Amino acid sequence: MSANHLTPTLEDAIEEFLEYLTIERQVSVFTVRNYRFYLRKFAVWLDKHYSDVSLADLSTKILKTYRLYLARMQDKDGRYLSPVTQGYYVIALRSMLRYLIRQDYEVVSPERLELPKGKEHSLKFLDYESVERMIESANLETIRGLRDRAIMETLFSTGLRVSELCSLNKSTINLETREFAVVGKGRKVRVVFLSVRAAGWVERYLRERNDHYAPVFIRHAREKPAIDDPKAGEKLRLTTRSVQRIIGKYGRLANIPIAITPHVLRHSFATDLLSHGAGLREVQEMLGHKNIATTQIYTHVTNPQLKSVHEKYHSGNDEA
Repeated sequence: MSANHLTPTLEDAIEEFLEYLTIERQVSVFTVRNYRFYLRKFAVWLDKHYSDVSLADLSTKILKTYRLYLARMQDKDGRYLSPVTQGYYVIALRSMLRYLIRQDYEVVSPERLELPKGKEHSLKFLDYESVERMIESANLETIRGLRDRAIMETLFSTGLRVSELCSLNKSTINLETREFAVVGKGRKVRVVFLSVRAAGWVERYLRERNDHYAPVFIRHAREKPAIDDPKAGEKLRLTTRSVQRIIGKYGRLANIPIAITPHVLRHSFATDLLSHGAGLREVQEMLGHKNIATTQIYTHVTNPQLKSVHEKYHSGNDEA
């Protein structure tokens, strides 16, 4: 097939798009890493099944075949990809195609690649009592238990994204004023606040550690790097996946019937504030949402008295 001479190779297009995300969009390293993973998977699939097809030759039929491939993909345990996970692959490819079109490259329209229709699901969040059960499950007689308690207290107190939590350094947290700045999505800087209790647990954990590593949260298993290794702290820094496993473990220990993730604690932080009277704009700022419409997803679960008001005063509720 004849490729358009203006269109780069798929490999070059991927690198150009990732550079754009890094430099122009200033997205996090975690986002760039994820997009690289999903786009490389597509490149490997295309080379295996359509080795003579260039980026300019992509067609609606090929994209539909790729969608079918994603729908039938299984992991090592024989489980199919969820619609949400399939969506990550599709969004990455659509985003790159959209970028290439803006650069005047001749490629297939990203709209030809349909997003999977996932099941609608309700917003997952915990009430304060459930959060307390999780937090109190930590074994405070071990350094890891202290760390895990400090992590959960911090997440619930600040509403941090898991990537933001993992990137925290001792030098950036002020435990006296209990407020500090974080760099969120789109390189947007915002101020977050630690509760008195959360600050106390972070201070206790760091005091127990008594080391000079820069990260606030590190791993305490396996062999430690040499103490004079300049990259020792970074080698010990907890990854987002590690924190996800930690939070999931305490959700199970607290007998919570749904899978708990760091994002569930972020939702719980927001709903706790709103249900106690905080304003939507203020919560938007604390969460680092660019658009208030994103914050509004919480409002339908944070005002339980509305239903009783509706039932009491709406004429349609009068008994016949």
